[in-house]
Amino acid sequence: MLILTLNCRRFSAQYQLFDWGRRVSLASGKVERVVVGDSFITHKVPGRDPQHRDRECADHTEALQLILDTLTDPKIGVLDHAGSIRAVGHRVVHGGEKFTHSVMIDPEVTEAIEEMAKLAPLHNTPNLAGIRGAQLLLPEIPQVAIFDTAFHQTMPEAAYIYPLPYEWYQKHGVRRYGFHGQSHLYASRRGAALAGVARERCNLVTVHTGNGVSLCAVRDGVSVDTSMGLTPLEGAMMGNRCGDIDPGIIPFMMNEAGISARELDLFLNQKSGLSGIVGRRVSRRILMDEARDGDARCRLALDMESYRLRKYLGAYLAVIGKPDAIVFAYGEGWADWPVRGMALEGMEQFGIKVDPERDREALKGGKEMLISADDSRVKVFVMPSGEDMVLNEDVASILGWQEEGGYGVTSADLAPGR
Repeated sequence: MLILTLNCRRFSAQYQLFDWGRRVSLASGKVERVVVGDSFITHKVPGRDPQHRDRECADHTEALQLILDTLTDPKIGVLDHAGSIRAVGHRVVHGGEKFTHSVMIDPEVTEAIEEMAKLAPLHNTPNLAGIRGAQLLLPEIPQVAIFDTAFHQTMPEAAYIYPLPYEWYQKHGVRRYGFHGQSHLYASRRGAALAGVARERCNLVTVHTGNGVSLCAVRDGVSVDTSMGLTPLEGAMMGNRCGDIDPGIIPFMMNEAGISARELDLFLNQKSGLSGIVGRRVSRRILMDEARDGDARCRLALDMESYRLRKYLGAYLAVIGKPDAIVFAYGEGWADWPVRGMALEGMEQFGIKVDPERDREALKGGKEMLISADDSRVKVFVMPSGEDMVLNEDVASILGWQEEGGYGVTSADLAPGR
């Protein structure tokens, strides 16, 4: 029972091949520079050296063909033929209010995903391209959509309705949806287990860290608020996105500098955040090194990010009441995120006390770790993101493969009222 999971973005296609029976990853990787040219794949098999191959991929169907060719390659692959794959799971960023958990893909689902692209054009459009490519190349294999927004559909109205004309919500769907749902779901389930609290009684703040950053307030095991909103632009300061700003800045800059709506969208999503303050795209680790060497703007960028993250942490601790834990989840390459420790400084009044040595050890990444001190009232955990596990478990659950055990991180029990 092999599951291929796909996360198709504008110019890339990330994949994992998972053996559900043995609960092990057989291979993973990423095709980069899809559409834009000079495409290549990086292919990883546990216990082997990573492989790099160049091949032009004009669209996501060609990227998926490259993935299948690599997985079945006699020298570096792990499959005899693509027919060994029993299911494909697709990460889909925006499911709107229609999808409260993962679903089997049919024409109606495909149409709904396309409709939701108006709320997330940079995400749903390539997600849909990956779905159509998989349907073309693997027509007999069941396909499952796993939605970023599903975990947050338990939010109450007071949290997800914006203080705007109510008709905007009724007619255009303008509301908070939230994203990074798989990461927050996994972090909340694992955080509850590590804290020794039943998930239906567990109160946590989960923090997804990557180039995009989001927080989630989890009360009694379900999402009750999250920092991202109608789009992934709202919330904490991020690598290239601004996060929360005064909305009055937008018409002001359009009038003052003659910036068009399209240009503003580019500035807010791709040229703001850390990149906007520093003036160039740069990793947080390099930012930290250059800040230590005296670069004032690098130091300012890190100070701003940690300050804004601390504000959200404080607010969400108030939302959930008595917290059991704070959980930081990171994707590949983000274990050394230095802002985590900076944001947690001075939070002893909230019962949060970090052990500096444990926090330094956690920067190495690769495993779940407790970084709070033994006398901290609130436990703080750091762990690798389990987004792929959520995708795999949801696929297995929908296809009837789910058995007792595993991580218990399916989205099937998250629909409001259940």
